[in-house]
Amino acid sequence: MGKAKSHGFSKARLERIDRFLQDKYVGAGRMPCTQFVLARGGEVVHQTVIGQRDVERQVALTEDTVFRLYSMTKPVTCVALMTLVEEGRIALDDPVARHIPEWADLGVFSAGAGPYLTTPPARPMQVVDLLRHTSGLTYGFQNRSNIDAAYRKLGMADMHGEDDLEGMIQQLTKLPLEFSPGEAWNYSISTDVVGYLVQKLCGKPLDQVFQERLFDPLKMVDTGFSVREDQQSRFAACYNAAPGGGMKLQDDPATSAYLKPPKLLAGGGGLVGTAADYLRFATMLTNGGELDGARILAPKTVKLMASNHLPGGQDLTQLSRSLFSESTNAGVGFGLGVAVVFDPPQTLIPCSKGEFYWGGAASTAFWCDPLEDVTAVFMTQLLPSSTYPVRRELRTLVYSALMDTHD
Repeated sequence: MGKAKSHGFSKARLERIDRFLQDKYVGAGRMPCTQFVLARGGEVVHQTVIGQRDVERQVALTEDTVFRLYSMTKPVTCVALMTLVEEGRIALDDPVARHIPEWADLGVFSAGAGPYLTTPPARPMQVVDLLRHTSGLTYGFQNRSNIDAAYRKLGMADMHGEDDLEGMIQQLTKLPLEFSPGEAWNYSISTDVVGYLVQKLCGKPLDQVFQERLFDPLKMVDTGFSVREDQQSRFAACYNAAPGGGMKLQDDPATSAYLKPPKLLAGGGGLVGTAADYLRFATMLTNGGELDGARILAPKTVKLMASNHLPGGQDLTQLSRSLFSESTNAGVGFGLGVAVVFDPPQTLIPCSKGEFYWGGAASTAFWCDPLEDVTAVFMTQLLPSSTYPVRRELRTLVYSALMDTHD
């Protein structure tokens, strides 16, 4: 039975993952490719590599393919900030205005389409609000309010737009909050603001901070804010889901904007990288902040990140104002940059209490299960992430193959 059996998994049941991904997604033309890496105890137990990273040019997916990570960038940015929390350079209960003085008078939207009528927030925005998406900020793609519309018009947090991080902060100074901080959970550019804080506190560009504090120590050799020249032959195409289950090319790897360094270093969604690199990052978190002798965070800090920080101990279904796949699960709260399972039966899928995870817009995903010492990374390139329930399906398949559990 080999390695799978030695790590408490049924090899035969793990092989279901390959058949499932091939039959339902790649073979059916719903996804261009799928790469799934499962580890336990820091060792790879199973890997699936299926399909083509570039359908138009018929280039097969390989283990070292470079993917757009989109929102899987967010946990990286939050970990970078938590290294600064550990150093006493910023605190979770700091008012954000202490670090961004221009935000001292931000009001909450009441009416108008610019100029806006506002009311004072019930309390100041704190750093923890940025990490857990309770800041009152939003995303332009949500298309629900006048504030969303203003974000779209200004191209807020657009990596290849007119503004850098400093310019983004100045633009946000002109706009009201959607709600008073702590009142709701709303997926937003909060993590881009976290990236700005990291950059400002370190006095260095965000990409340099990531390199020094995370990528070099963790030996993440293929992760960054753009595709290097030596990586271009490994860069995947990205697709939009088409009506009827097909795909349409969304971003050609030969002409992609990712081939050049961006003007705005988007801590909320700007990284590209490989499954192997992200597995190293995620395994560090599963391990309580350390990997191969590189200590990034202390175990207590990781535990704090992977605890539910939503006000009143609520879950995402109770507090969320965002309408997309990552916020649909009952029994799931939100920590400091990651979603957190705190009531497994409510999720209606096999999982562990304390498991934490997140995903990206192109249907990528990862999860860390400290209880079972399991780490998983899933890569593909299909927009939007709400198209198929593959993340929930993969959890079911993995835990259906785990025979030696610690529950």
